[in-house]
Amino acid sequence: MTRCTESSGGMESRMINLFEVAETNEMIARENLDVRTITLGISLLDCIDADLSKLNEKIYHKITTVARDLVKTGDAIEKEFGIPIVNKRISVTPMALIGSAACQSKEDFVTLAQTMDRAAQAVGVNLIGGYSALVSKGMTKADELLIRSIPEALHSTKRVCSSVNLGSTKTGINMDAVRLMGDIIKETAVISQDKDSADCMKLVVFCNAPDDNPFMAGAFHGVTEADAVINVGVSGPGVVKTALTRVRGENFEVLCETIKKTAFKVTRVGQLVAQEASRMLGIPFGIVDLSLAPTPAIGDSVADILCEIGLEYAGAPGTTAALALLNDQVKKGGVMASSYVGGLSGAFIPVSEDQGMIDAVTAGALTLEKLEAMTCVCSVGLDMIAIPGDTENTTIAGIIADEMAIGMVNQKTTAVRIIPAIGKGVGEKVEFGGLFGYAPIMPVNPFSCEAFVNRGGRIPAPIHSFKN
Repeated sequence: MTRCTESSGGMESRMINLFEVAETNEMIARENLDVRTITLGISLLDCIDADLSKLNEKIYHKITTVARDLVKTGDAIEKEFGIPIVNKRISVTPMALIGSAACQSKEDFVTLAQTMDRAAQAVGVNLIGGYSALVSKGMTKADELLIRSIPEALHSTKRVCSSVNLGSTKTGINMDAVRLMGDIIKETAVISQDKDSADCMKLVVFCNAPDDNPFMAGAFHGVTEADAVINVGVSGPGVVKTALTRVRGENFEVLCETIKKTAFKVTRVGQLVAQEASRMLGIPFGIVDLSLAPTPAIGDSVADILCEIGLEYAGAPGTTAALALLNDQVKKGGVMASSYVGGLSGAFIPVSEDQGMIDAVTAGALTLEKLEAMTCVCSVGLDMIAIPGDTENTTIAGIIADEMAIGMVNQKTTAVRIIPAIGKGVGEKVEFGGLFGYAPIMPVNPFSCEAFVNRGGRIPAPIHSFKN
């Protein structure tokens, strides 16, 4: 008998999803498939107040009210479906906007970060993002104060993540902000040097930052979003790698179809979790971000996928082509599985979080310059890369500027999350533990870009950005 009522149709749709999840049991059990995060985005625009104490009070109340059931809901979904949900997180409206009326100093902004941290602790989430500023064309006084407060804000909190959008295809690159971020990243490294400059792990800079990214450290709740929204980030490098072992030696058509079909199944798992979280919390579903985000666990590596495609090491000739193929097929599989694929979606290539990338760096197959070339075709950019602690601030700014230019010209999101390891140099390593792993310190080109970075002003948008 055909069911055509709205309620039975909803149940039937849910059962189809349950069947699809049952198909992925082996992926979960043996191949490191997980939902990396449920991220609840919360708008704080209605919290804006010129009184700093009232602003902090409103922020704490809004976060703890909207997110009070987030962790409990994630745990319930995990138990019901047997799907590992590694993190439950929150993103909020960029704090430079929220604090602009009340914050007259960088110390004032630090109090907002501390309030975010207390609220995150109260509801039990892993991380909270949105200590952010959007300065691709220029900086307000509040933007600059927030940026200058980042080192102390990250050092005095445990769960707060910070991001700054420095450029876009439409506006160009704010080189004043790029230069400032070179200083801020170094200052963040120095203030946390007793723990291998680990505060830098919670800080990322972007070109073309998406409004709906559920992954930290870059998550913030965009001003175009609803009052609250559920975004899910799902990851499965091990699943893709295992699938490719079954088609060794086959041609590129078979290779691409295998990646695409696997990405489809992984995305459906994320779609189910997002729908269930949305239903249980009564909060709209936003997007599924299908990003092959690795962990230090053996078999959960994007670099290993590249080797399975046919490379001796990530970084060998052919790496950029292999990564482009992987990224494209992951996206194609994802968009067939869900109407709302967003965020970053594709392949991440962090160094410290991917054992295969670490091995490639150690073997000498992978350099900073090769990583930069790979970012032209991957989903993010230079991610979780440790460099010598004595690297000049202007050199850090130059590395950022190069990455922002790739994003601007190619109309894609690019990012830099870099860790100057204070007191350490090439041949040593930094240890972060857990999902963050460890990283060998990579050499940096020793030649200066100081005169270039210190010019000031803005690199204009490319000609193809003019499309109105």
